[in-house]
Amino acid sequence: MASIARCLRIARPSVVSAFAQSAVRIARPFSVTANNELRKYTREHEWIELSDDKKTGYVGISSYAAKALGDVVFVELPEEGKEVHAGDALGAVESVKSAADINAPVSCKVIASNLTLEESPSTINKVPEDHSASGGWVAKVQVTDQGIADLEKLMDEEAYKEFTAAEDH
Repeated sequence: MASIARCLRIARPSVVSAFAQSAVRIARPFSVTANNELRKYTREHEWIELSDDKKTGYVGISSYAAKALGDVVFVELPEEGKEVHAGDALGAVESVKSAADINAPVSCKVIASNLTLEESPSTINKVPEDHSASGGWVAKVQVTDQGIADLEKLMDEEAYKEFTAAEDH
């Protein structure tokens, strides 16, 4: 299965231009989750937000990806205990427009999956970057030592905004 970024480029040329015309905002929807400086983004539009101790975190797809994918109809969640390296498929998301892998932003071990997405996959469209109980996060992970090193390769929110703005042109 293709990455989210590749699916966005292939499936929706008209959506990209429409999205580019509207102001690109990576502002988070209303959420009880605090804005955390330990949130990083991949070029494939996944995010990870680490806890203060940098040992656990939450993974999901970005608001940009959720909007570009359209209505999400199915989310394949990772199994608890699954160990992945940065870039490995963690799960998958299917929308009315396309299907894409959700890749691990860093090396980690899955310790929980967001079971809400099994019954209500559209939650990922409503609050994709929220890791509260009713949010669109995909997995809670335990970050490995290699995962901490992988964080250095990821973008902070400002760099991600610039990246998505450039991708739209």
